[in-house]
Amino acid sequence: MNPPLHKSKSGQHRTTPDPPPAAAGLGAPTRWLRYRLWLSIAYAAVWALSAINPKHPADWLLENVLTIVFAAIFLATWRRFCFSPLTHVLIFLFLTLHAIGSHYTYAEVPYDQWSVALTGTSIDELFGFQRNHFDRLVHFCYGLLLVYPAREALVRWAGLRGFWGYFIPLDLTMSTSMLYELIEWAAAETFGGELGQAYLGTQGDVWDAHKDMALASLGALIATLIARALRDWIKADWAKQ
Repeated sequence: MNPPLHKSKSGQHRTTPDPPPAAAGLGAPTRWLRYRLWLSIAYAAVWALSAINPKHPADWLLENVLTIVFAAIFLATWRRFCFSPLTHVLIFLFLTLHAIGSHYTYAEVPYDQWSVALTGTSIDELFGFQRNHFDRLVHFCYGLLLVYPAREALVRWAGLRGFWGYFIPLDLTMSTSMLYELIEWAAAETFGGELGQAYLGTQGDVWDAHKDMALASLGALIATLIARALRDWIKADWAKQ
């Protein structure tokens, strides 16, 4: 469909430029708003289930402080901002993983028992794991799942383009991963004892924080490269649509 033509004061026709992609909630397609609503309801159910008899209630509460802050910001900007369906799915998946981790504590999520029950195969035995690696998975998914939402927000609302539209979201994801490790350390120092250790979740690995940040960075890099490859392949940038 060709853009509309309008006459200028000189009588010459000029092309009216296309408006920028809908970024505000009121300007977003209705199907996006419905999609966001249903995903929000689904996550609310997941979160409520995670709150039922958590393994370590104090740790569950501590793990969900940032989730509550995010939810408050999300609700406060509900009518102003609306991400694409893809971004909402990615955020939903990450928050669901976090809800599972907060219910059991990250060091005690029984993924290996689930694997044995469902497939008869022990993941820990298959890969020779000596510790619970659910926390490693979530740190990797932090980068893999959240760098694209960061890119979409920065492309739409900060106007980033070209190289910076890929580098700044990657850098932001890596930086916030580091910031979270500092928050974990501060919480462990503040609360100490069993609660501090449950929240920190190092499981005796002195390089735990370094490995977590490396995995988050790797996940973010992979997602960034995929986003760039898809953009080149389909000749369109989904973050702008």
